[in-house]
Amino acid sequence: MGLRELITDAWSWLDYKPAMADPRRPGRNAWADLMSSWIPDEDLRRLAAYRLLAAYDSNQAGQLAELSGDDDRGGERRELGDASKIVDTALGYLLGSEQTISVPGAEHAGDEPSPEAAAARAVQERLRAWAEKELLPLRVQQAERNAILLGDGVYTLAWDPGKGRVLLRTWDPGLYFPEWPEDGEDGADFPTRVHLAWELPEDKRRGLKTRVRRITYELAPIGPASRQAIAKGGGAVREFLYDEDGAPVLVAGDQLDADGSTITRTYPWAPDRPSPWTCYLTDAEWDLDDLTHADLVHDLPLHKATFRVRSDGEVLDRLDLRCDFIPLIHITNSIPNSGEHWGKPTIATVLQGLDELSDTDTDSSGASATTGSPIIGLSGARLPIDRATGQPLPVKVRAGTVWQLNDNGSMDVLDTSAQLAELRARVDHLIDRVAANSRLTAAGLGTLDPTALPSGYALQLALGPLDSLVAAMRLARNHKYAVLLRMVQRLHQAGHAEGWPAGESVPARLMWGPHTPTDRAAVLDEVVKGVGAGVLSVETDVKMLIDAGYPIGNAQDEIVRIQSRAFEAAVRLADATGDNTAVRGYLGLPAAGAEIPSIRLDGREVEGGQRT
Repeated sequence: MGLRELITDAWSWLDYKPAMADPRRPGRNAWADLMSSWIPDEDLRRLAAYRLLAAYDSNQAGQLAELSGDDDRGGERRELGDASKIVDTALGYLLGSEQTISVPGAEHAGDEPSPEAAAARAVQERLRAWAEKELLPLRVQQAERNAILLGDGVYTLAWDPGKGRVLLRTWDPGLYFPEWPEDGEDGADFPTRVHLAWELPEDKRRGLKTRVRRITYELAPIGPASRQAIAKGGGAVREFLYDEDGAPVLVAGDQLDADGSTITRTYPWAPDRPSPWTCYLTDAEWDLDDLTHADLVHDLPLHKATFRVRSDGEVLDRLDLRCDFIPLIHITNSIPNSGEHWGKPTIATVLQGLDELSDTDTDSSGASATTGSPIIGLSGARLPIDRATGQPLPVKVRAGTVWQLNDNGSMDVLDTSAQLAELRARVDHLIDRVAANSRLTAAGLGTLDPTALPSGYALQLALGPLDSLVAAMRLARNHKYAVLLRMVQRLHQAGHAEGWPAGESVPARLMWGPHTPTDRAAVLDEVVKGVGAGVLSVETDVKMLIDAGYPIGNAQDEIVRIQSRAFEAAVRLADATGDNTAVRGYLGLPAAGAEIPSIRLDGREVEGGQRT
């Protein structure tokens, strides 16, 4: 008997599934598209893991097990949406009540803001306007559900000249094939070449064979200007331009160094740092019949490719995107281990628990059938006879059924209620185990009896593992979303969008809402006490109220309204009492005799203890 190979990688938690041992093994493969020759062997386990996880999400794990030969009775297994519930619950806690784009310093842009605060406020408003047009919350939900279910999610950004803004799209991570630098692979690194590839099915009506489509982003040295041309086969291609002396023809704004070997470009976001790099986009198709087993997704033969043409007529054959970065963001659900790049799904470590839960539900269903319609043994009964065959007719138990028994007749009933109760208790045990090991907790999944907790502090302790889970998930994403918002700014600058001036990109973050209900009354009490004691600023108070869920649309506008009402109340107090000391105390100003700065609000100026 041969021993199975022990594989330790980012998908080792799925090795208990025989189909994961060798995804190409005949008879163990339920998805024929993974057998395609263009898919590299090193990506097979990742893609097989994605398919298995998607099957759990759609209640098809039993069918998949039966198709792959792992379980002969897999098609009978009951699946009641437990995996999908865990994914959706984790998604809700990750996203919180809302997602907001925030630029540090924007909250300090008052009536007379500093140039830095004004610039931060302007960028924040532009990013929020872009997010509303691009349905950012919807895109985040799409990508993050993929990340939680599969471990990974993918965004792409593209400048659309027609709409005059950057387009944001989400992709299935199963289409994502990165190429890493030669110095190694790490979760913090970015690839220098990325492919999005998938198969297009045969279309007999249009006379099209099965094809492979591949979109490639590649960071490479800046080349000469290019134009559309026609290849020998009649297809559209792009050719680089050179003058009669063999020197490259440059795009406006590019420069050739002294030795003529390197072309540099000054990008709007780095006016003092010329760069020799740009990103090229290629979008092409290949007939699957034209590819051999040696043609992998990373090196498909370009001479057999048919390049796509964009709506504005640009041939997508090494099209210069005029940016020095790849406009693609890969999101991981967890913080990758050192040397790894891929994330781990939320249900990864509890997948076997979900299998046991499904099996127990199946057994419970069978036991409930025998409990509701018990097995009955009769002796000495007069059963009806089929006149045609002379054989006793099948006995059916219905309400009001009466059997005549002989003097020594008897009836025995098989009672399976005890087994059913045990199975139901095991279901509850497995649910609690899955909740604990996934760190979503019974309280987070909504299976905890509220009366079992003596106080709110006990509930807070019960939610402790969920808090740490959400914190780790958000930590894994914070940098990626900061990079995404930086790319949005730069692509608008590269496209010369209206209102996006040249200059360094302003740091921006995607802020998550609170993931658990907040005691708003307690927060309000803290804010009032902090203001009264003079230990919290108005900006901090308003931010605390926003985080607690109070309906404050704009922090700066709310601060202005608060200050306006405070000064109006102070004016009324001065008119009523004539006591400037009381007015100073009400406004939190320095004591009498100290220098009081002038404060201007809505055209009125308050200076010292005197108003005008």
